[in-house]
Amino acid sequence: MAQQSQQLNEEQIKALQEKLKNMSPEELKEFQKKQCIFCQIISGSVQSRKIYEDEHVLAVLDINPANPGHILVMPRDHYSIMPQIPVEEIEHLFLVTKMLSNASLRALEVQGSNIIVANGVAAGQRAQHFMIHLIPRKENDKLEFEVPQKTLSEQELQKIQEMLSENLGKKIEEKERPMPVQLMPKRKEIVEAEFEEKPKEKTKPITKKPIKKSVKEPEIKSSKKSKQKTAKKQSKNNEANLDDIAKMLGAK
Repeated sequence: MAQQSQQLNEEQIKALQEKLKNMSPEELKEFQKKQCIFCQIISGSVQSRKIYEDEHVLAVLDINPANPGHILVMPRDHYSIMPQIPVEEIEHLFLVTKMLSNASLRALEVQGSNIIVANGVAAGQRAQHFMIHLIPRKENDKLEFEVPQKTLSEQELQKIQEMLSENLGKKIEEKERPMPVQLMPKRKEIVEAEFEEKPKEKTKPITKKPIKKSVKEPEIKSSKKSKQKTAKKQSKNNEANLDDIAKMLGAK
């Protein structure tokens, strides 16, 4: 009997796959909506306890919560996994999640929250509809999320790094590592050159011999003006130097 039921299930899967192949994207999305319980919650055909809603997002209380106040934040449109969702909707989903997290901290007097996304069956996703789990946390609430810590060799880490960077279309060796070697010495030379000029500018106006002689009033005034000009130049130079230093340190 078990073999017959397994055979029937395989036949049903093949028939369903053939049916899905012949569907247009619109028909496929509509078919998925009909099978999705969360789309029925969003449409209102299934009752739920709403916490927040707008034209793009619906947030409801989980009926089987990990902790009191466990919220499910979902897009109104049907998406199975994160890569299907447009960037604008992802941004809005997480902004709403942030707002709800702050609200739960105040209203439920909790000390923190876990914000979890199970993206794909291998990651523990059981619902057909993409969602964000917002779980309020208190100290000693006996809810444990344990992430195992594995040890990888340097070669394994380097291989994973290269695979990910190549998939993203970036080469770390070409774009990141040479930057400090090429740019930093040049900027450092410019800053040092400007700082070396400062003592020369300060020593030029300090000439005591001409002041001891009989100097007319207009000449004294002009020397004061020249001092003011040089002081302004020095302050401008200092500003430029600080800007360069800020750029070197990575400040904007």
